[in-house]
Amino acid sequence: MNTFGRNIRLTTFGESHGPAMGGILDGMPSLVKIDFAMFKDDLARRAPGRQAFTSPRKEPDEVEFLSGFNSEGITLGTPIGFIVRNRDQRSGDYAGYQGRFRPNHADYTYYKKYGINEFAGGGRASARETVSWVVGGALCRQWLATKGIEVSARFVETNSVAQAASDGDSTGGIVEGVIQGLPVGVGEPVFGKLHSRLAAAMMGINAAKAFEYGDGISAASSLGSETGDMMVPIEGRPGEYTFATNHSGGIQGGISNGMPVNFKVYFKPTPTLMRELHSYDTEGNAIVIPPKGRHDPCVAVRGVAVVEAMALLTVADMIRYL
Repeated sequence: MNTFGRNIRLTTFGESHGPAMGGILDGMPSLVKIDFAMFKDDLARRAPGRQAFTSPRKEPDEVEFLSGFNSEGITLGTPIGFIVRNRDQRSGDYAGYQGRFRPNHADYTYYKKYGINEFAGGGRASARETVSWVVGGALCRQWLATKGIEVSARFVETNSVAQAASDGDSTGGIVEGVIQGLPVGVGEPVFGKLHSRLAAAMMGINAAKAFEYGDGISAASSLGSETGDMMVPIEGRPGEYTFATNHSGGIQGGISNGMPVNFKVYFKPTPTLMRELHSYDTEGNAIVIPPKGRHDPCVAVRGVAVVEAMALLTVADMIRYL
């Protein structure tokens, strides 16, 4: 539920409008030298108010580490505890939302499941939760770099974000990711395949609606003669091969084949719109949700850092004891 991973485990806590978000990363190897300055880039790309067409909420997103390092910033192999304080929450923006269900948010489902929901910012259903994922991913990034493994992603605009924002509307988008430097042999068939673990990680991201890797959906309308990845011997390394093409997306039989692992995550439009929306409250009364608050017209813009983080956490977890 609130823990991701098996060998390297990230457990998170906190609500969007509470005092802080935080987590514990357990299973991180010892003797990894961490450059704390490197966290700023990952956190800045996820943080609101740092890029055009993102929520104007101004969060510094400075991580405070509570455990897991010696005085020189070297991991001890013990749990790494951290918090990121919420500095710019404006719960007043949600005044009057108590007992009211915002369309296409998690308000109704959380209420029906738990008998209560945090109306201010959506609590843990908010994308604010992902700040802890990015901290965990940033830690894993530095360990994976020592093994020559890199993860990167980019935003692909599907509709004009500027136009959607101007119209008080929102739009979906795509985040394309790639994992490079992964050795052959990562993945645990039958039910722990590399692509199934990646899919589970990506589909846990707020607003993610679909995942594909390699040729993905287009493979369903392709011919086998068009999608085969032919093996090519690696010079000077008998019995080892690379591939002339990468339709498989770096994964065959659920196991990495040494090629880049490329994938896409499809995000839905932000459900909050800057226009009146009709809904209902807990008493069954028809209501109108007013256009107020601070929201992203396209969550996929800031989703790039989150996609990278979940890929980093997934790969780190799967290679921890290889």
